[in-house]
Order: sequence, then structure tokens, then C-alpha cells
Amino acid sequence: MPLEIDEEERPKMGSVNHSLAQSQLTALLSNDKRFRTMIELSLDASQIDLSQFGLKAKDELIPDICIYHKANVSRPTEKGRDILKMPQMPSLVIEILSPKQTINEILTKFDAFFALGVKSCWLVVPATESITVYSAPTDFKTFGTEVAEIIDTGMDIHLSRENIFEW
Repeated sequence: MPLEIDEEERPKMGSVNHSLAQSQLTALLSNDKRFRTMIELSLDASQIDLSQFGLKAKDELIPDICIYHKANVSRPTEKGRDILKMPQMPSLVIEILSPKQTINEILTKFDAFFALGVKSCWLVVPATESITVYSAPTDFKTFGTEVAEIIDTGMDIHLSRENIFEW
């Protein structure tokens, strides 16, 4: 039986380590002028059946952090208007493991993100200060405490691991 995850039923876990990793990554990636960084953005996933991945969510996914290439994304054209579900998928999705989540839950979401056209997914584990960079569901590299730099070759991103997890 597939793992069933309902994004709407799971409360957001606002732990200190999760929040710190999310804010540090957002700040570091926002400094890169190539990217537009967005947090907790609703992505329109209606073009595929999410149940095939064991997800109960019907038509949207909400990652912790989305990274778009600025050249590929624009603001709503009318002033004061907003987009409730972003139809365009980001280039990079970052999920931060919260205390009550399992890694398998996040990997299930990664399967859906890759099927939707996302190029790279990061799994951030604050408890071990590690980040696993996925370029496909079975193609990944883990960066732990023994390395100084997190590298995503597909996105051409190089970040200091220490800056991500500094207190």
C-alpha cells in the first residue's frame, strides 16, 4: 500500500531548526541575482494525478522554498493582483525535514516534483546539518559535516554549509 500524505492535514512544524535553515537558505539564495526565491508557494500540480505518488493532495504542492530563474518568471501583470497557485514549476525545490516528518514523505513529494518538471530537489536535515541534492529521484549526492560547500552542479549553486546552519 502506498504511503498517503495529505499536505492539508499535516500541520506545519515551526521548529527553531527548521525555521533557521529555511531563513538562512532563503537569504543566501536571494543574494544570487540569477534567482527569485519564494517560500511556502502553492504550486499548481493539476496536470498530473498526485495519487500515483501516494499523495492525497489533489492539485497543489507547497514546498518550503522554491527557486526560479529570474529570466523565466514574472510578476502578475496587473498591479495589486496575485497568483494563488503558481502554474510554472520552479527550477529548484527545497524541503526541510521537520521533527514530525519522515524522509520517505519528502522523497514521495520529490517524485511528484520531478514528474512536474522540477530540475533539482534538496532535502535539508537540520538535525544532522546535511543536505542531499537530487537531480533525479535516484541520482543524488549528500553533503554532510565533513564538507565545507554544498554544490548543485545542475543549478550552478555553491553555498557554504556553515552559513546555512550557523546559529
